[in-house]
Amino acid sequence: MKLKWKSCLMLGATVFCVYLAIVLWPAVSKLLLAVLGAISPLITGFVIAYIVNILMSKYESAFFPRSQKKSVIKIRRPICMILAFITLVAVVAAVLLLIVPQLVDCVALLLNEVPDAINDAIAWLEKFEILPEDIIASLEKIDWKSRVGEIINAVTSGIGSVMNVAITVVSSVFSAVVSAFLSIIFSIYLLLDREGLIKRISRVSRRYMSEKWYLRLAYFLGIANDCFRRYIVGQCTEAVILGVLCTVGMLILQLPYATMIGALVAFTALIPVAGAYIGAAVGAFMILTVSPVKALVFIVFLVILQQFEGNVIYPRVVGSSMGLPGIWVLAAVTVGGGVMGITGMLLGVPLAATFYRIIGRDVRRWEKEQGRTVTEETVIKPEIAEKKIKEETEKEIKKETNKETTLTPKPQKNKKKGKKK
Repeated sequence: MKLKWKSCLMLGATVFCVYLAIVLWPAVSKLLLAVLGAISPLITGFVIAYIVNILMSKYESAFFPRSQKKSVIKIRRPICMILAFITLVAVVAAVLLLIVPQLVDCVALLLNEVPDAINDAIAWLEKFEILPEDIIASLEKIDWKSRVGEIINAVTSGIGSVMNVAITVVSSVFSAVVSAFLSIIFSIYLLLDREGLIKRISRVSRRYMSEKWYLRLAYFLGIANDCFRRYIVGQCTEAVILGVLCTVGMLILQLPYATMIGALVAFTALIPVAGAYIGAAVGAFMILTVSPVKALVFIVFLVILQQFEGNVIYPRVVGSSMGLPGIWVLAAVTVGGGVMGITGMLLGVPLAATFYRIIGRDVRRWEKEQGRTVTEETVIKPEIAEKKIKEETEKEIKKETNKETTLTPKPQKNKKKGKKK
């Protein structure tokens, strides 16, 4: 095998770059973070465009789909895109308007009720003689209302001066608004020129990639796109089901804030498996301002509901929509959450579904080529496996022995040359 000088040069350059990256890792990591921060609006815009595209495609399929008029074809994409953005913004705004004001009122009410709750706890401790009398007397002398106010002031003053806080808030808000604006503009460009962008990327890929690698990449991206689309639709469906069940259960149990907490649980359930627990914590905190006993009842109810959702609803709704068994859904959420947190939970299931489908198709293709079917012989018992291993080992030993005998030169006999008489 001949080594080309270009291959050697590329290998040497790669090794040198890896060496520099290891030695200069702090500087390289800073550079990577800076690049990631610079392109983060583009990444966010791509995510927004991908989600909005699902709604836009639904609207396009219903907006005079059979019409061939140029005017209808020309306005179909912009109108459907605007409707998709309005739908998404309306859902998010409705959830926030339903949750945030009530949550602020609950926090203010809880802070006002803290001193009375502490005094009631001291009276309960005194009644059952749990603490010594001198400690209880010293606790009763404390003005808990003023103490809570001092704690709040200390927390707010520890953040910094008013001017510094104002400057920090204004700068962060301005940066977030600019990034969001750029992301939305980028997503609009992606949506309006979706087909043209795909064609240009395809042409560039065909030019600089071999046909084999181009087809492999197109195959992988096609399956990944289908899995991510199915996952988003299934996750939203599952969130709606869980929110409705939570609201109905709270109304049956006569718990407060049923509609609001149901919406909150549905919104946080977009995070796979663990999202409902986040909603449960906030909901329990809000019900605690009304009744601690009802808060405990709500926690027990939501734990049962979450177990039902995690073991029955989620694997069937989300897993079946992508053809991924329930056990792999739970495994993907667990591993993804351990590696990348919430982002890993969101990406783990569709990525696992993508590789599951690719590997499944490859295995079926191989079985078809080999003429094999899924029978009892596919799953081999330990005794049969041990017997086959011995047979294969004996075959390999025989092959090695035959090779040695063929390679060993035979001894040549010395022939005496004689004269014929």
